[in-house]
Amino acid sequence: MGEKINAFITVMLLSVFILIFTAADVTEEDKVFSETENRLLASRPEFSVESLVRGSFTQDYETYVTDQFVSRDKWISIKTRMDVLLQKQEIGGVYLGRDGYLLEQHLPESYPQATIEKRLELLERLVEDWNADVMLVPTADNILTDKLPGNAPYFQQRVFLEEAEKRVGREHYVDAFSALKEHSREEIYYRTDHHWTSLGAYYGYLAWADFTGERSYPYDTDAMVLASTDFLGTLHSKINLEWESDSIYYFGETAEMPVTVTYDLQKTAHSLYEESYLNTKNKYGFFLDDNHALVEINTGNQTGKTLFIIKDSYANCFVPLLLPHYDTVYMLDLRYYNGRLYQLLEQYATEADILVLYNCIHFLEDFVYA
Repeated sequence: MGEKINAFITVMLLSVFILIFTAADVTEEDKVFSETENRLLASRPEFSVESLVRGSFTQDYETYVTDQFVSRDKWISIKTRMDVLLQKQEIGGVYLGRDGYLLEQHLPESYPQATIEKRLELLERLVEDWNADVMLVPTADNILTDKLPGNAPYFQQRVFLEEAEKRVGREHYVDAFSALKEHSREEIYYRTDHHWTSLGAYYGYLAWADFTGERSYPYDTDAMVLASTDFLGTLHSKINLEWESDSIYYFGETAEMPVTVTYDLQKTAHSLYEESYLNTKNKYGFFLDDNHALVEINTGNQTGKTLFIIKDSYANCFVPLLLPHYDTVYMLDLRYYNGRLYQLLEQYATEADILVLYNCIHFLEDFVYA
């Protein structure tokens, strides 16, 4: 009899718990954006018989409920703490690495040869048609291998990069891997974010200068300017635990350069840096006002040269270092551009140097153009 009473009480408590959280979910307004995860959250899908039959409605609704669940961030944190207590080395696609490093997990099976071939074919065509140069940057798990947990699997980007170099030709390929590997004991990647740091971008810049034969600008790595000491990046957002924050530095010389920056043919600024982001979760947005489809930077230089760079967000802290070499720099992010790439190149880049700059993973996942 006592066991039945206990079971009844347990069921009642669980039912009350579910009802309370269901009511909270129904009454609480949907959130549009998660600052913790730095992404848009799913909105309530519209119901139709067709979407129900296809199965897309139930799938979209499950995503919606997951994203809009009340106190979602707290539940993620609780789950992560349990995973840590169980001594898991990977949580939510993030390796808990040595020395406080969080490293994004990239499993080999996630990047089949068919995907690699498709991306390389697009890259080859672009290089052949537009004489473009290519700089594909390895992610932290391939350079800071000593920070990975023991026997942690990861996608071998060096093999992929060797194939990319072979396909586009050495005369079009900037070797960022070797440059970063040489400085792997320095702070070239953030501990809590997937981006390289300004110092990592600087070593990439030196590799670019060596490749192009340009005389590198004498940036002072010992006099970099501190922008923030409390940066917790995208990888930290996935585990949502107390963690030692990163510091963001930039080269003060780039802030002194007279520039006019136009974002998406509309917004204009006279700085490469947007300090308002330093008061948000997305502090990496400090570099060139986060992500835009098209950015135009006019430097006032008299080099007679223009650069058109097709890029992901790794370019945002890299491009400022290139400005002494060009009068104008265009930055195109294909993730936010809906037009045809070649038409845009014909409009802006017929006399320009063209550079493709992505981290390896974003290239494999996002490099698509019409």
